[in-house]
Amino acid sequence: MPDVDVVLPVYNEEADLPRNVPILHHFLSSDALPYPWRILIVDNASTDGTPVAAQKLCAELSHLDYMRIPQKGRGHALKASWSQSKADIVSYMDIDLSTELTAFSALIRAVAEGEFAVATGSRLARGAQTARSPLREVLSRGYSFLVRRALGSRLSDAQCGFKAADREAVQRLLPLIKDNNWFFDTELLILAEKSGLRVAEIPVRWREDPDSTVDIRKTVVEDLRGLWRLRRDQPWRQR
Repeated sequence: MPDVDVVLPVYNEEADLPRNVPILHHFLSSDALPYPWRILIVDNASTDGTPVAAQKLCAELSHLDYMRIPQKGRGHALKASWSQSKADIVSYMDIDLSTELTAFSALIRAVAEGEFAVATGSRLARGAQTARSPLREVLSRGYSFLVRRALGSRLSDAQCGFKAADREAVQRLLPLIKDNNWFFDTELLILAEKSGLRVAEIPVRWREDPDSTVDIRKTVVEDLRGLWRLRRDQPWRQR
């Protein structure tokens, strides 16, 4: 039986942690996932009460650990946790639980059963359901179009915060990923795809978090720079 690490990258999430970690813990404890699992909260340089909230949860719940790193950025959090993990499968999801948990079992099974090396949630695949503002919808679809056209990808949604990979794929891909922030997701999937690894897209139900603190303008700029870098450098051709 493969074991699974479920990573929650967090930055200043003292409110969402006590609200959503118990929901995730209850879901995993209800036999929704037929594999041994651990939840790992990875705090990347929070300046609020996140460390206290996380450590309190660790004292109350089983199969829950906490890691703190000094750098801010989701890519930093995933690189640090995934590279140190001893689990057969590593995964992550956003702490706001915007992606409905019912899709998590399918995400993990896609990797655990050996058919795919990487799996990602998709808000744009057939069967997916989303609830978000018109602006976010346009930006998401526009970005997906650019990823396909600029990089020759077949992916429908590169940025859904809901992913899993087997240990071998992670060891192979992490050293190649340069981005340490939001573009990490796209870079992971593109490098996997271009390296010949099979990537599963799992349709998900997703709702926009009205309290999200993501700076959309800054994220768009970073993503466009990341796309240009990958198109220019094509690191998969240099191996």
